Amino acid sequence: MICKFAQTIKVVIVDDNKTLINQLLDHIKKHVRLSKEEESIIPHYFEHKEIKKRQYLLNSDSLVKHDFFVINGCLRTFVIDMNGNEHNLLFATENWWTGDFKGFYKQEMATQNIQALENTHVLCITKEGKDELVERIPMITLYFNKLFENAIIAHQKRIEQTLCFTAEERYLDFLKVYPNVSQRISQKHIASYLGITPEFLSMIRKKLTLP
Repeated sequence: MICKFAQTIKVVIVDDNKTLINQLLDHIKKHVRLSKEEESIIPHYFEHKEIKKRQYLLNSDSLVKHDFFVINGCLRTFVIDMNGNEHNLLFATENWWTGDFKGFYKQEMATQNIQALENTHVLCITKEGKDELVERIPMITLYFNKLFENAIIAHQKRIEQTLCFTAEERYLDFLKVYPNVSQRISQKHIASYLGITPEFLSMIRKKLTLP
């Protein structure tokens, strides 16, 4: 099933927008050291996109052209099964990277959908841009490798939880991974992420007397 874009996404080059790019640079510098010259190179490889609430940043069966860094807002990544049911895979808020990983690196059609749950601003980079950026700034490779490691660990943990954890345990871990998200999105989306019904989630929350 294909999700349609709600409207045209506003795109702006970020070369001169220091507020936007500084947030990304601060995130990069938490992991690796950059020279001033290297910092000045990075903005040329990113564009700024503004996505309105409920708008799609990426829809399945479209070519994956970008990877995304969230400046502010909240995105959900989900898939749709053959019966039309949506299954949330992850949420991305401030300073998270997100995208269709396989589609981006293999330059294939997307199998996932990304929708804004709030008005959201992202920085986006193409596969060609990312490859050239890594070539020009070798230290960036270490940064992206660390992101990749974290993503693999999170993916392994998610599989283990799905197979071995109770719904209550999965919810408690969700609150740790996404401490500020539970107040920003609907319980329907949280329940979909946990693989349970909203009614069952309500029972868990009432039992735990948690947000």
